[in-house]
Amino acid sequence: QVQLVESGGGLVQAGGSLRLSCVASGRTFSSYTMGWFRQAPGKEREFVAGISRGDGYTYYVDFVKGRFTISRDNAKNTVYLQMNSVKPEDTAVYSCAAHMAWLVSTSTHDYDYWGRGTQVTVSS
Repeated sequence: QVQLVESGGGLVQAGGSLRLSCVASGRTFSSYTMGWFRQAPGKEREFVAGISRGDGYTYYVDFVKGRFTISRDNAKNTVYLQMNSVKPEDTAVYSCAAHMAWLVSTSTHDYDYWGRGTQVTVSS
């Protein structure tokens, strides 16, 4: 079992920055490929960014490329999402997820463990 706990959300003005953190406990964090997803009110959960186990390959959905950066610190069992130049449409609950495959997946169905999420609200 892996427990995931997100933090770092809050209220930010458009154009500002936030850094989300997701701390994992349980089994070896470095053995997991990690993803960040988000869900806005009335919408389905969607993939934002992922980072693989091993070589740390990163993948981003188009609408955050150049603005968001995913990274991981295996010594701290933590994955981060640095969010820059945020927009009102980035408002959502952001959740991290983990699975043991080597590749990043954009599908919620491929992830085995989920955190509860942290709210990000971007004001215009």
